[in-house]
Amino acid sequence: MIMEKVFIKNRKGQKVAVLIERARDQKGLAFVMHGHSGTKDDEDIGIFAGAFRDKGFTVVRFDTTNTYGESDGRNEDSSTTNYYEDLEDVIAWARRQEWYQEPFVLAGHSLGSFCIALYAERYPERVLAIAPISPVVSGRLWSEALERVDPDYMRRWKETGWREDKSVSRPGLVKRLPWSFAEDRLKYDLLPDASKLTMPVLLIVGENDTSTPPDHVELLYNALPGPKEFRIIKNAPHTFRDPEHLEEIRALLLNWIGSLSR
Repeated sequence: MIMEKVFIKNRKGQKVAVLIERARDQKGLAFVMHGHSGTKDDEDIGIFAGAFRDKGFTVVRFDTTNTYGESDGRNEDSSTTNYYEDLEDVIAWARRQEWYQEPFVLAGHSLGSFCIALYAERYPERVLAIAPISPVVSGRLWSEALERVDPDYMRRWKETGWREDKSVSRPGLVKRLPWSFAEDRLKYDLLPDASKLTMPVLLIVGENDTSTPPDHVELLYNALPGPKEFRIIKNAPHTFRDPEHLEEIRALLLNWIGSLSR
């Protein structure tokens, strides 16, 4: 495996950090995308990428802009639109590289999962398979999930103009998002064009996920027309940190990746 980190420019001229792990005998190509306020170096993203590496894939990970990684921007300026556009721009850059191949596989977590599924809906001919893990399904369902936990959450956010959450992975950090983040996300929905996802799809979600709960993910699963799997990780939350949960997901990914070539 040959590892390389490069910095490219997105459509806005912002710096985007991209990590390429090239297989010496390349069996396929996979892009792995982190969730909102995550990075390419998060433990779960590394586990997902490792499953593809173990199967001989060249793997591309990147930090979107407007998060806490090595790319430009501030988390306060993040949006579903900017995450999706960065995915498009990284793939457009990859298409000019010697190791690029189609069709490729896409995997992601949370907002990253939404973006890879949206990309597959828009460019299905380029995509071999997708693995959305803890996926956001739509802006409407996302807001409903927040209101299950706190019925006044969206109202307070809109009235005050800001949402503030303490970071679990970065103690001491308070993540602030303007109401414009919610307005942008509410424009999106995977369900109307889910019929275009005819490629193999592996859906994984935690049993105790309150951000993208299993019943919401099941709506997407039921709308998929092609080969599909839906796995619920027992006792797991939205973001996977427990070693047992991560190992279970790794095993599911390894088996699924292997099935793509059978």
